[in-house]
Amino acid sequence: MPDLELIHRPAAQGRENRPPLLFVHGAWHGAWCWDEHFLPYFAGKGWDCYALSLRGHGKSEGGDKLRWTSIAAYVDDVHQVVATLPEPPVIIAHSMGGFITQKYLENHALPGVVLLASIPPSGSGKFVFKTLWRMPIPFFKAVFKLSLIEVVKTPELARQAFFSPDTPQADIDIYSALVQNESFRILPDTFLLALPRRKKIRDKNIPMLVIGAADDRVFTINEVIATARAYDAQIDILPNLAHDIMLEPRWEMVAQRIEDWLEERFNDG
Repeated sequence: MPDLELIHRPAAQGRENRPPLLFVHGAWHGAWCWDEHFLPYFAGKGWDCYALSLRGHGKSEGGDKLRWTSIAAYVDDVHQVVATLPEPPVIIAHSMGGFITQKYLENHALPGVVLLASIPPSGSGKFVFKTLWRMPIPFFKAVFKLSLIEVVKTPELARQAFFSPDTPQADIDIYSALVQNESFRILPDTFLLALPRRKKIRDKNIPMLVIGAADDRVFTINEVIATARAYDAQIDILPNLAHDIMLEPRWEMVAQRIEDWLEERFNDG
């Protein structure tokens, strides 16, 4: 198993009856995207917080094999980290991380799951075709080079994919410099080859919150609704947010909604 980067932010105060939180990033990102805002926020609210970098991301091993890394391998990474935690966590996952979490839930139960702007259980097909339509040159470069970084490799492309128009340019410059290449293998995996088995997941009756961003240019509101319906999950579509809702200027709106949901289920009483 690869050596995986795991950022730990302990709870600022001891609280009983609270599982740890494990944050799982999406494509092109790493644990750093959670440590910017969410880990300090939730640790300050009394939650024991962890964020992993999947193999080949951040400071984790596996960069030399990243191009052909499968979704199944990323699921193994989540399993590896969960096994080290003191008890099963609530997983909070973004985008591709949400797809990975769905696959993990096929064979594992958790006390709760939050999916943020997640790849829907139907897969990434609509996103692929939108990308081809909106940015054909970067898309064909990505396919020709077998390198998905081509569609997000400049600050301008990163803004278009991930951020609201009013995100400060200084933030875009910082975050786009941290964006990295992604496994090319995830394209066929999330498109068709490794779609989640919805019934296996739904039958576990895991409490789930699905959050979408009203201005997301990656996954549509209808796709977010379909994800929630697939798992009988609670759903919120939050306004004035684009895809990277944990880094957006209005990130605290998202964090507060998640915290409210967690408090409803894991309060000290």
